[in-house]
Amino acid sequence: MAREHLECVEINPDREPAVVILWLHGLGADGHDFEAIVPELRLPDTFPIRYVFPHAPMRPVTINFGMVMRAWYDIRGMDVSDGIDMKGFLESVDHLRALIQRELDRGVPSERILLAGFSQGGAIALHTGLRYEKPLRGMLGLSTYLPTATTLAAEKSEANESIPIFMAHGKSDPLVSISRAIAARHELKRLNYPVEWHEYPMEHQVCLQEIEDIRTWLLKLLDGLEPFTQRSG
Repeated sequence: MAREHLECVEINPDREPAVVILWLHGLGADGHDFEAIVPELRLPDTFPIRYVFPHAPMRPVTINFGMVMRAWYDIRGMDVSDGIDMKGFLESVDHLRALIQRELDRGVPSERILLAGFSQGGAIALHTGLRYEKPLRGMLGLSTYLPTATTLAAEKSEANESIPIFMAHGKSDPLVSISRAIAARHELKRLNYPVEWHEYPMEHQVCLQEIEDIRTWLLKLLDGLEPFTQRSG
């Protein structure tokens, strides 16, 4: 496990949260990248949410001429879903697991934790959540793929075998081909995961209709939740 927590942008409600969303950015961005999505989701005050947007570690990225930038792992091929550095990938999985553990240590039940991510961040979120040993609330994978799909059947967690998954992708994505996302969806469906799939006339980005669809999915996922009671100490 990662010994130190990543630095994060954290947005807290004015009372105890009903759920915590850990949201990972894409290659070259940082934790501020999805900060602006919080008001755009227009979730009602009846759903107090803590949003945690971690900053990926700084590392050289081969496809970007070795430039040092925030990245969850190195990519060595022209397609961002090819030639990934599995050592860096699994180190980032450990970082995300450490952030989940921090929420557990704060008294948040695992069933109130949701993982989300865009592109590289989505790959880390999906890998981690599908294998996590305690039940989580749900996962969002945006413009992403599943580079570890071939080992999922053997490694998947029984605790999250029915976890709700929202996947969305641009039909014209030049960085992560939609075929990669569709392959991930097919494998998840084959293993009987409940996947809600959306595709949009866009490239490697997020669009307004996608945000609206995420909002609708979250409203269903959080329906009936009340703020949890923190344990003392």
